[in-house]
Amino acid sequence: MKLKDLGFNDWFEKEAEKSQDKEYSLARITAVYKNQFEIRNEKATVVSEITGKLIYEAALKADFPTVGDWVRVQYFNEETLAIIHSIIPRKSVLKRKMAGNSVEFQLIAANIDTAFIIQASDYDFNIARLERYLNMINEAGIEPVILLSKTDLISLEDLKQITSDITNVSPFSKIIAFSNKTGQGLSEIKNIIMPGKTYCLLGSSGVGKTTLLNNLIGEGLYATDAVRKDGKGRHITTRRQLIILKDGGLIVDTPGMRELGNIGINAGIKETFSDIYDLAKECKYKNCTHTVEPGCKILESVKEDLLNEKHYQNFLKLQKESKHYEMTYQEKRKKDHGFGKFIKQAMKNNKKV
Repeated sequence: MKLKDLGFNDWFEKEAEKSQDKEYSLARITAVYKNQFEIRNEKATVVSEITGKLIYEAALKADFPTVGDWVRVQYFNEETLAIIHSIIPRKSVLKRKMAGNSVEFQLIAANIDTAFIIQASDYDFNIARLERYLNMINEAGIEPVILLSKTDLISLEDLKQITSDITNVSPFSKIIAFSNKTGQGLSEIKNIIMPGKTYCLLGSSGVGKTTLLNNLIGEGLYATDAVRKDGKGRHITTRRQLIILKDGGLIVDTPGMRELGNIGINAGIKETFSDIYDLAKECKYKNCTHTVEPGCKILESVKEDLLNEKHYQNFLKLQKESKHYEMTYQEKRKKDHGFGKFIKQAMKNNKKV
C-alpha cells in the first residue's frame, strides 16, 4: 500500500513540505481512543500517542488530532509504537457543538471529500435535521450526497414526495434512494466511491449506516442491531474510525448523532439557504431581519406560498442558534486565553525565584 491509497495527494504533499519536522514519517489517523491514536502507514496499523509539546500548545480541543488527520510521527520498538509530533494542515474538517451545555467544538473527522447523509425514508426522515447536516457539511466545504435508506418500507409515491421535499431545500445535492434489504441503489453508491478519496457516513442511529458499511465492504465485519420499538436506533458504532475499502476509497463510520448543534456556521447557512439569501437581495431595507419589516421579500414569498414556511422558520432558528453559540464560544476563548497567559506568567516567575 502507498500513501496515495490512504488519500495522500498533491495538496497534502505541499502542506507537508512546509512542516518543520520533515525528518519524521507521515501517517494517517484511523481511530481515536481516550489517550491513544491508531495510525496507518504504508506497511501497518500502529498505536501512537501525542507529544507533551503538542498537548501544551493545543489551545482548544480542535487542536488535537482526529480521525482522518495526516500527522508526522516518530517510530519506536521496530515501528510497533509511535509518537505524533505534529498535524498536517487540514483540507476540511467536520465539527459540531459538543452535546449538552458545553459550548465547545467536537471534531467528527478531517480531510473528508464527500459526506453521505443517511436518513431512513420511513420514521427517521426529517427535513429540519437534514438542513442541520447540510449546514455542517457546507461550512466545511465538503460535497454532500443524500442517501435515503429503507426504501423497501415505503411506497413509490411517498419516496417521490420525500425526494421532492429534499430538492426544494437542496436542489443541487445528489440524492440516492437505497435498501440494504433488497440491494436497490447500492451499486449507485459504490460507483461514487473512488480510490484515494475519503468519505464519511453521517446520520442518526438505526438508519442503516453500519449495514451499508458492511455492504460496501462486502462482508459483515461490524455489528448491527434492531431498531427500538419507539423508532429510535440503538448505538452500535461507538467510535469514529477510518476504514480502507478493498476496491479503493476510504470511509469514516461515525456513531449516530441525535443532537447536532452548530457554532458560527455563517458560510454553511448561506450555502444551505441560498434561496433565502437570493430573496434577501430584493428586500426594501439592507439591514432587514426578515421577521417583521414591510417590504421584506422573504416574508412576502412565505405569504404567497412561494417559499416553504418550515424552511424559512428553520433558517431563522439555525441563524439565531449559530450567532448565540458563536458569541458564547468567543467569550469562553477570551477567558481561556487570559487564564493561559496567567499560568505562563506564573511559571516564568517561579523559574526566576
